[in-house]
Amino acid sequence: MVSRDRLYQTFGELLYVIAMSDGVIQKEEVKALEEILKAHPKGQEIKWSFDYENENEGDIETLYKKVIEVFSDHGPDEEYDFMIYALTKIAEAKDGIEAEEQKLINSFSKDLLERFKKDIDNLFNS
Repeated sequence: MVSRDRLYQTFGELLYVIAMSDGVIQKEEVKALEEILKAHPKGQEIKWSFDYENENEGDIETLYKKVIEVFSDHGPDEEYDFMIYALTKIAEAKDGIEAEEQKLINSFSKDLLERFKKDIDNLFNS
């Protein structure tokens, strides 16, 4: 199981991926992110991770694969509801949700669920 600290770091990476999915991070997206994270007990850690990826211009495809891997290793968690909420709010921040952003949000839920199902199948078929 992944540590809680690693889980929150990965949240920041995923939020970076959604903000960059349209090719540029808008100031409205950063403002929405900061507002959302104010209410989260680990908001500073999540924002630090987001900022790190932004400064280092992380590759969003590679990061996305890593995010799914980390979340899969961590297993189901109630915090994923917060992630879906945050992803949606950031995507809505600048002129509504664009097609690439919606695709990413849908893919996140689908990919994570498929990974959990695969892991369960592997447990019972080993």
